[in-house]
Amino acid sequence: MSLLGNVLGYQGVWFLAVYGAGAGHWWPALLGAALFALWQLAVSRERRGDLRLIGIALLLGLIIDGALARSGLLGYASAAPALPPGGAPLWILALWVSFALTLNHSLRWLRGRLIPAVLTGAIGGPLAYLAAARLSHAVSFAAPAWQPLAALALGWALALALLTRAHRLPAPAVTP
Repeated sequence: MSLLGNVLGYQGVWFLAVYGAGAGHWWPALLGAALFALWQLAVSRERRGDLRLIGIALLLGLIIDGALARSGLLGYASAAPALPPGGAPLWILALWVSFALTLNHSLRWLRGRLIPAVLTGAIGGPLAYLAAARLSHAVSFAAPAWQPLAALALGWALALALLTRAHRLPAPAVTP
C-alpha cells in the first residue's frame, strides 16, 4: 500500500466531511469514508488489525465526540443524524473510521511510541477541529474556547495513546 495514497485518501475524506458538514450535508463523509475503507482494506496487509482499529476508533469517537456534543463544549454543523441522538454526528464518526485506517500505514511510526502518540493527539486533534471550524464552520466551540480545546487535547491524547497500543492487544477468540 502506498503511504502517500493513505495520507491523500484520509485527507480527501477529511475535506469531504468538513466541507459537507459545513454545507449541512452528512452523507459526503460517509461516502468518502466507505470508499476509502473499501480501498484500504482491499490492499491492506494488516486487514485484521485495521478492522480492530476501526472498531476501537468508532467506540472512542462515540465517547469523545459524544461527550463533547452532549456537554455543549462543541457544536457540530449537520449534527443529525447522530449516535446516540444528541451525541456524535455520523460525519465525525466517518472521520474516526478513516483516521483509524492511517494507524497501520502512514502513521505506523507512532506504534509503541507513547510520548509521540500523546503529543500528536494532544496537538493534532484540536488543530483538526480548529481547521474544520475556520474552513467551513463544521464545528463551533463554546466560550471560552480554551475549554473545548483542552477537552479535545485530552481526549485525543488518550485516544491516540490507546489506538497506537491496540496492535498489542490479544486478538479476540473466534468461536465456531
